[in-house]
Amino acid sequence: MDSSAAVQGDPVEAPTPALKAGAISYISGVVIAVASTAPGYSLAATLGFIVAVAGIGLQAPAVILLAFIPMGCIAAAYNYMNRADPDCGTTFSWVTLAMGPRIGWMSGWAVLVADVLVMPSLASVAGEYSCQLFGFDSPSTLAVTIIGVVWIVVMTGICYIGIELSARTQQLLLGMEFATLTLFAVVALIKVYTSDPKGSIHPAFSWFNPFAISSTGALAGGILLGIFIYWGWDSAVSVNEETEDGATSSGKAAVVSTFILLGIYVVVATAAQAFGGTHTLIDNQLDVFAPIGNSVLGSPLDKLLIIAVLTSASASTQTTILPATRTSLSMARKGALAKRFGAVHPRYLTPSVSTIWMGAVSVIVFVVLEALSTNLIADAFTSLSLTIAFYYGITGVACTWFYRRHLLASAKNFLYLGVLPMLGATILAYVFVKATIEYSKADGGYAKAVLGIGSPVIITIIMVVLGLALLVYQHLTQPEFFTRKPEPVDPEIAATVTHRIAKGAA
Repeated sequence: MDSSAAVQGDPVEAPTPALKAGAISYISGVVIAVASTAPGYSLAATLGFIVAVAGIGLQAPAVILLAFIPMGCIAAAYNYMNRADPDCGTTFSWVTLAMGPRIGWMSGWAVLVADVLVMPSLASVAGEYSCQLFGFDSPSTLAVTIIGVVWIVVMTGICYIGIELSARTQQLLLGMEFATLTLFAVVALIKVYTSDPKGSIHPAFSWFNPFAISSTGALAGGILLGIFIYWGWDSAVSVNEETEDGATSSGKAAVVSTFILLGIYVVVATAAQAFGGTHTLIDNQLDVFAPIGNSVLGSPLDKLLIIAVLTSASASTQTTILPATRTSLSMARKGALAKRFGAVHPRYLTPSVSTIWMGAVSVIVFVVLEALSTNLIADAFTSLSLTIAFYYGITGVACTWFYRRHLLASAKNFLYLGVLPMLGATILAYVFVKATIEYSKADGGYAKAVLGIGSPVIITIIMVVLGLALLVYQHLTQPEFFTRKPEPVDPEIAATVTHRIAKGAA
């Protein structure tokens, strides 16, 4: 700095605060990743639908196993892209780096859209289960809305105050959730084998055989639902700048979390299906735990399942805010969004403006959809599969393209940097097309079709058009970002990644 300028009293711009480096551990990253998927809520709300898909039936555990494949592959892509560019913008930053600013901008927009679309469903569940916990089984829409808004505000406040508080909150909520799900699975299986409850079925190896599924259409429909229950593990990578050794540990946390989820999902789904049978799960698709919770655990322990789903939804509400705010922060830092979204609180070292905006938008969308129709909340939730498939899939493509000049360095390079990311991307591309076809039918959503097109696809189209409009606006007002060119991988980074893959420490 020029000392004469200081003497003359010229203003000196203060350095912009950064996110709090090293604030959370690798274990906290794993917890955030798992909590983001909302295991209790995801199983309660999805397992019945998987079983109900024509031809799935008892093969629901097999579908959950198969749905893990694209998730594990894309988690590997996140791992290797995070080593090259440990930026909290994750998909946005990496796709921009590998494929250019326009597709990168739309990828970042997809992350934001997914996080906003899921919030009304999470808030609604939090409101419903809060009422059930205190004995109000048929709460009014107003009561659910008010409680849901309170949950969003509380979780937004926790995210605003600091990542450490967020991590500690997640550890508590996830611990309660996992303990309850484990207890439910163990007790259910013991009762199936010892007292043979009415309607129960003894588990069989055939339940895990995907070849027993009657048709490829049923398989695709089941995997489409199965993919949703894994979504959210990427939150661990979105806090890479705040994690100890985030360049390596955050990506590893994402990969490890997918295996943890696979274990808990298969065990709990098997236990629920064994105890209740397929008919019970099909008849109670909105909440498979409701009809069997009391029979498995008895009163008052059945309340633990309500608490598990409630903590699951509330934890996911918080961890949904984390990736959205860090994506918008990264976009603002790079000039892809208005500069104010890049503001970091000088004391808490969190994305202050982005966090407030995310909370406010989530409240508005939730209140509007809850007031209009719960069917619209369901359709916004349904359209998530399209958004998830897009931004996860494009990350897989970006990984392979980014490392394209290093794929043939070894057979392991070709497998980990080429085959796995592209396999995940290909499966998700198929899911994207399949979902678009299914949801575009007039009866493809819960709300009334528009121009003969199912409302989930209409919601997606609206989000795409809005994203393109904002992209054009940003192009006109902040053109510098859109002049960026894709960047090649740094040779040192490529050498490090290749070395770790060769050693089996990838």
